[in-house]
Amino acid sequence: MIESTTLARVATAAQTKPVSLIDCDVHQSPRQSADIAKHLPRFWQERGLAGAGAPYANPYGVNRVDAIPPGGGTPGSDPQFLGEHLLDNYKIDFAILTGSGVLSLGVATNPDHGSATARAYNEWMVAEWLDADDRLRGSLIVAPQDPLGAAAEIRRIGDHPRIVQVLMTSATRIPYGQKFYHPIYEAAQEMGLPVAVHPGQESGGISNTFISGYPSTYFEWHTNLSQNYMGQVTSLVLEGVFEKFPKLKFVAIEGGVGWLPHLMWRMDKNYKALRVLTPWLKKLPSEYIREHIRLTSQPIEEPEKPEHLLQIFEMMHARDVLMFSSDYPHWDFDSPLAAFPKMPADLRERIFWKNAQELYNLPTEVPLRPTQSTLNGGAHA
Repeated sequence: MIESTTLARVATAAQTKPVSLIDCDVHQSPRQSADIAKHLPRFWQERGLAGAGAPYANPYGVNRVDAIPPGGGTPGSDPQFLGEHLLDNYKIDFAILTGSGVLSLGVATNPDHGSATARAYNEWMVAEWLDADDRLRGSLIVAPQDPLGAAAEIRRIGDHPRIVQVLMTSATRIPYGQKFYHPIYEAAQEMGLPVAVHPGQESGGISNTFISGYPSTYFEWHTNLSQNYMGQVTSLVLEGVFEKFPKLKFVAIEGGVGWLPHLMWRMDKNYKALRVLTPWLKKLPSEYIREHIRLTSQPIEEPEKPEHLLQIFEMMHARDVLMFSSDYPHWDFDSPLAAFPKMPADLRERIFWKNAQELYNLPTEVPLRPTQSTLNGGAHA
């Protein structure tokens, strides 16, 4: 005889609900670095994971205290608790995992070590996270300072059904629009994966710093991160990456959004007088941005008048380019219930799930998850 709870699961699984919320930046973490390091070849195991450490530190740490799992450990290191604390509480249908403490491999001085660490991370993610909860999707991390190695890693594992994008650090020695990185974009386009960047290593390792120079504090550094995103998007568009790779999408994670209207206006204005310098461009720079660039919302700007944010959304064509993200479990987490002003229903739909669903080719309906009452018998007993 089948137990009532099993019947409840079967009955519930047969029901579906429309997708309504996708979180595009969730940081899962290993319980300890050895969890990833064990996937390294022995030669690199003796040296540990590649990386440069955080160049600027938040004196209070970057993680929420309430995100520590019940059994202890690093926030984001327990798939079950992450599912309960974040996904269940906010009714998130899909979460895009972006890792924690590993993007510094992209500014490591030894490119081979960086690529070996990226492969070890990807093996760990597949083994311990992607099957832990059917709402989780993974970002395949690569070392951009080793474009050929990165391209090989994309082709090696990029067809995994729960991997939805390539991820790199936003901090580089060479702007991302230059030909040095073309092997990465070629492989990503071949595998049908967008390429995303995430901050955290600006001024660290072999990376760049900000145009004005090196900051003095984490406060200054954190505020300046959007500068780097402006530079990378400008490079990608004006160097013609999206003409050479017309199916490629590029995701700017955790870089803010308010700067985008200014950038589009400035590039379009300059294009009218300076396009002789970029003869490969066939349309206005802002058109490439709307077609190929996507931004995640956290950390969303917080103007004194909420209507000003809605005006920025209109200026930047948020309906086409913006996707919700929470940045869980970090200190500046954005709740989908509180981070946004009241929006028209169609705009809210585009930002909260539709843009991400289209970009990552996710389902539009998901199984209705069992409630505690049905698991205890309920109407299906």
